[in-house]
Amino acid sequence: MPEAWSQKDERQYEHVRKSEQEQGRSEDRAEEIAARTVNKQRKREGRTKDSN
Repeated sequence: MPEAWSQKDERQYEHVRKSEQEQGRSEDRAEEIAARTVNKQRKREGRTKDSN
């Protein structure tokens, strides 16, 4: 996981990744969706440089 991610972000990533796999997504696709979800949430919360 990226260093900027908190423990909460990592838990959310794992949860989303497992959920996506259970829905039949491939490992790679599930990881991509999970990472995008976490980064989107971080941006909404203003925890990124580009969160204007």
